[in-house]
Parts: sequence; C-alpha cells; structure tokens
Amino acid sequence: MAHLFIFGLGYSAQAVKLAIEARGWKTSATGSAGDVPFDDDDAVQAAIATATHVLSSVPPDAEAGQDPVLERYGAMLAGSGKWIGYLSSTGVYGDTGGAWVDETAPIGTGRRSLRAQADAAWLDLGARVFRLPGIYGPGRSALDRVTQGRAHRIDLPGQIFSRVHVDDIASGVIAGFDAPASAYNLADDLPASQNDVIAEACRLLGLPLPELQSLDQAGLSPAARAFYGENRRISNGKARRVMGWQPRHANYRAGLRAVLSASAAG
Repeated sequence: MAHLFIFGLGYSAQAVKLAIEARGWKTSATGSAGDVPFDDDDAVQAAIATATHVLSSVPPDAEAGQDPVLERYGAMLAGSGKWIGYLSSTGVYGDTGGAWVDETAPIGTGRRSLRAQADAAWLDLGARVFRLPGIYGPGRSALDRVTQGRAHRIDLPGQIFSRVHVDDIASGVIAGFDAPASAYNLADDLPASQNDVIAEACRLLGLPLPELQSLDQAGLSPAARAFYGENRRISNGKARRVMGWQPRHANYRAGLRAVLSASAAG
C-alpha cells in the first residue's frame, strides 16, 4: 500500500494527509496531531522503512540554526530511496520590488536565510521542494481576521504578494509524486495587495472596511511588520508545465468564496 510519512502534521500537512487518505493511502506523522514521536528514532526509522513517500513540513529551528529533520534524520533519508518532499516558502526569494519571480531566481537574499539554507539542503537530498507564499484556507483566512477584528489595511501603495489555498498545496504535493526532484512554486494566478484581500473579505461578510493605517499606527508584531517589508509576485508556470498542476482556487476571490462556503457547510 502507498504510505506517506509526514514530518510535522501542521495546517498544510493536514490538508495533504486528508487528500491522500481519500485516495486510499496510508499515512503516519510526527507532531502533536501525529502518531509517531519525533524524538523516537526507532519509531521514525520504522515509519520511514514502511513509507513509500516522505514529506517534511517542519520549518528550520531559529534558535538551533538548523533544520531539525535534516539534522536528526537526514542521513537516514538520504539512503532510503523514498520519494521525498519538503514544504518551503517563497520567502527564500526575498524582496523583488513587486517583480515576478520564478524558480530560476537566487534564494537566500531575504529575511528567511535559515529557510533558504534548508531549502537548498533538501534539494541536495533529492527532494521535491514546494515553495509556498501566503497560505490560507478554512479557519485561517482574511475572513477570520475580519470577523475577529484583527484585520489591518496598511497604507503601502504598490505592496503586492502571492497566496495559495491550502487545498491547492495538497494537490500540488500529489502532482509532485510523478515529477522530477526540483523546486516548484505553488501559488495562485493573481498576486494582489493585502488591502484588496481584506476588502473582498469584508464584501463577502457584509462588514465595513477597517481603517486605513500606517505601519506605525497598526502596532504590528515584528514578524507581521517584516512581512510588509517584502514585495513580490510569484510565478507558478513551472508547476503547471512540469507537474501539470493548476490551482483550483485561481485567485483570492474564488478562494475566499470557497472558504466561506466550507464554513457555512460545516
């Protein structure tokens, strides 16, 4: 039986797990929602031995300055002969001033230097590296932020970023099962400003727009403020050409409608 073993059963990996199980696959995973303790070397080795595919969604450890999965299990994975995947970030590209960026662009110039190092190390291991922009979906979208009064509209004209619905991450990973080892951007077709996304969420919910603020007025956390310091459009052309993947939710409008429908149905 096809068996996917996941390091780190977080939000995106959960979507992959559900999509794979719907196809009759067996899954196992580390993480608080998983069934294999990460620090149990024997249990992890047994899971890898029986798995046909291995996916890591574990980010680098900023305090330790390394990727915990590669540090502990990299040698085991290198000799396993398994299909290997890694969920990375388009943050590895850094700021492009709003220009389009694809997988030929250099990485490691932005604020996520550790992520870029891990990205490169997984590629060296022969993984399919899926670079993800802003992730959203049920329970984690602009709709939730607007409803909870946490949405911000920041006065930064020209600030653009890309995003991807969590279900499109799952379909992208599955498409990568038959693709060569390489890096692939998984993003929708319409980069847009955060303000446009918030405005659409307000329209769908019938709620007023939050006040337009400066970065200083918004009182953002350092991490959230750093997000606004980078500006880029992510091309998904390679994933389309090589993997035959295309986003089901081609833009934030379609994606937010899908999230709202799922919420109403649930």
